[in-house]
Amino acid sequence: MAIICGGVVEKDGKYLLVQESKTKCYGKWCLPAGHLDIGETLFEGAIREIKEETNCDVELTGICEIDNQRRQDDIFASFVFATNLLTDTVKPQAGEILAAEWFTYEEAIVLGDQLRAPEWIISALTNYRDGKIMPLDFIDITTKKEVQ
Repeated sequence: MAIICGGVVEKDGKYLLVQESKTKCYGKWCLPAGHLDIGETLFEGAIREIKEETNCDVELTGICEIDNQRRQDDIFASFVFATNLLTDTVKPQAGEILAAEWFTYEEAIVLGDQLRAPEWIISALTNYRDGKIMPLDFIDITTKKEVQ
């Protein structure tokens, strides 16, 4: 099972998408997101993944999508956060990301099958656009003792 975390990054009515270079999804557009690392909180993972893939610094402002995807050989839980853009010097991650570009909502929707996971991405963007954003405290990130 994998946990995916990332975010919707918006600037001037446009959303930042990244173009994947991995063989299984080469050329597909996606939200900046990736696998949660051992020892990270969901918040830390989302901020790190966005920074790694786009070079942008963000702060998380809410949750706009929680999803579960079943695949033939795996299962994914994903958390997409609404963000506030702090620095926007966009530079795609060499070797991982082919490009990072800004799209209007309409332009992103038209990408259709060029999106890595169309339903997931469109749902997150729609929720963000429509203000369907849960507060961050909906997710309990604590420093409680590690569960054995």
